[in-house]
Amino acid sequence: MSITWNTRVESPSDIEPLRDITRDAFGRQFEVDYLDALRADPVAWIPGLTFVATTADDEPIAYALLTHCHVGDVPVLSLGPVAVLPAYQRQGAGGAAVRAALAAAHERDEPAAVVLGHAEYYPRFGFRQATGFGIHHPEYDGPNLMALALGHHAIPAGDLTYPFTA
Repeated sequence: MSITWNTRVESPSDIEPLRDITRDAFGRQFEVDYLDALRADPVAWIPGLTFVATTADDEPIAYALLTHCHVGDVPVLSLGPVAVLPAYQRQGAGGAAVRAALAAAHERDEPAAVVLGHAEYYPRFGFRQATGFGIHHPEYDGPNLMALALGHHAIPAGDLTYPFTA
């Protein structure tokens, strides 16, 4: 049986539940602090590009967040974090949030998105190994760095940088 999850843009009332989802999914405070740092950074944070997957009664159970970064001097998006409450993992809630966030970015005509982590998970959304496009992370290069063109844009090449360090 396939579950269809409700998705929506994050609202102010979701901030604490998203912290809880992050803490429960990752089991470390670092990821919660990272989420808070993204939200507090006016360059990194993009209102309207965090999507929440919910139960039928609108309880947040997963989310996907897109933030600003650069490949070389070209602004692109970074997907992350993506988190799902453990009781709902492997049921498509995270995928629903990712698809909704990427669709919104595509509608905004964003050029590309990159993600670091879970190379076995992200190809289902169209992500491919970033090194094949000429994208490199100065501190990390490996199969888990992935890139995706949004719409008609070409994926830029160069070093991946973020607007802040959490």
